[in-house]
Amino acid sequence: MKKITQDAGRKALGEFAPDFAHFNDDVLFGENWNNRDIDHKTRCIITVVALMSLGITDSSLRYHLENAKKAGVSKAEIAAIITHVAFYAGWPKAWAVFNMAKEVWAEECADGGKASHESGMIFPIGSPNDGFKQYFSGKSYLAPISKEQVGIFNVTFEPGCRNNWHIHHAKKGGGQILVCVGGRGYFQEWGKEAIEMREGDCINIPAGVKHWHGAAKDSWFSHLAIEVPGEGSSNEWLEPVSDEQYNKLK
Repeated sequence: MKKITQDAGRKALGEFAPDFAHFNDDVLFGENWNNRDIDHKTRCIITVVALMSLGITDSSLRYHLENAKKAGVSKAEIAAIITHVAFYAGWPKAWAVFNMAKEVWAEECADGGKASHESGMIFPIGSPNDGFKQYFSGKSYLAPISKEQVGIFNVTFEPGCRNNWHIHHAKKGGGQILVCVGGRGYFQEWGKEAIEMREGDCINIPAGVKHWHGAAKDSWFSHLAIEVPGEGSSNEWLEPVSDEQYNKLK
């Protein structure tokens, strides 16, 4: 993570209150915010919750809401955070924070959440997956991570997007490994219940297994697709996942 630096204290109070400026810039932000025992995104959320609980809805809250957004907090996440805290800190405080959060996350509302989803991952979203769009219901994106030794691609699905049923064939070896790196989605093997996938989840798909994978209805979803080396490997695309099948999922 990039080291966090701050000079707002010195700019505003450097001459009037140099000690306060030092504690603000060098200790609070210079040391505390750079502590790695809590990840940056979690620290941003905690700070927003603390300010909301205290009823502080001035420019400092806006700064930390913007900080949270940059750290990968999505519109859906901040809405859930504010709603949860409202039960403990007070409903009027939630209204005040929501009014500010709507402005901070206005861009995400406009682009459907794509920018926020990408900012929360270490891998790029890449370009529209036009070469395979005929095999997807909805829009997807593809970012090659490795094309040598083992093929690794970051595949991103917009909310509601999923690929068709398909089979990875191979005479020997082969198959695919999926590792979720952002958002929430599903994997389903033919004849079995769908498996929810969240960040860090891994699915091993042997050759010859009919399956599909894609995003949840309310979330972007990204996974690394790792091609398992095999002899005579090929991919067979089959029928789309029906709306009836997909809409049964939460």
